[in-house]
Amino acid sequence: MIIIELNERQEKILGIVKNQGPITGENIADMLRVTRAALRPDLAILTMSGYLEAKPRVGYTFKADGNQNKVKKVLNLYKVKDIMSMAVVVKEKSSIYDAIVNLFMEDTGTLFVVDDNNYLAGVVSRKDLLKNTLGQADIHKVPISVIMTRMPNVITATGDDTVVTAVKNIVEHEVDSLPVVKQLKGTDEDKYEVIGRITKTNVARLFLDLAFK
Repeated sequence: MIIIELNERQEKILGIVKNQGPITGENIADMLRVTRAALRPDLAILTMSGYLEAKPRVGYTFKADGNQNKVKKVLNLYKVKDIMSMAVVVKEKSSIYDAIVNLFMEDTGTLFVVDDNNYLAGVVSRKDLLKNTLGQADIHKVPISVIMTRMPNVITATGDDTVVTAVKNIVEHEVDSLPVVKQLKGTDEDKYEVIGRITKTNVARLFLDLAFK
């Protein structure tokens, strides 16, 4: 089984909860002299990995069997390719208007943008599209490439990544989904083919399926 590697702050959080739990997230943040928002990704990772248990109105408690927690085992045993869904892609020359139509027709929150060779060029979110429709741009003429987040600034996943790795990136980077890519070698620069997507919904469905097995 692959074990998730904790960073220095996550190790400190475990020590605090182990010695003083149950303890609230606000109290942990005060002890580490950081904001509650800055601590949220670390607490989410530790809880989802099975190190901590979060109880409403009580706070966080340490789980002595965290390394053997069933949730963590599941996340590490399943690969991204086991739960990913079909990606919704648009060409980078498509207009903002066309992208909005695709977004609603496909009922998705994120579009992956590809170039003429179908290689990943960028990503555009529902928030990006909303922000630009409220501006002065002519959404029928402005190409999606103008507003997208461009490679190499796009966080990606591969089919062989563990689900826990994908979840960690989704939480830490505060995104709804990641493009699942296949890296293509042999060119002047690395190119990526989009083969799917992994979303918060994919992960939730995995837990739902396991709950009824």
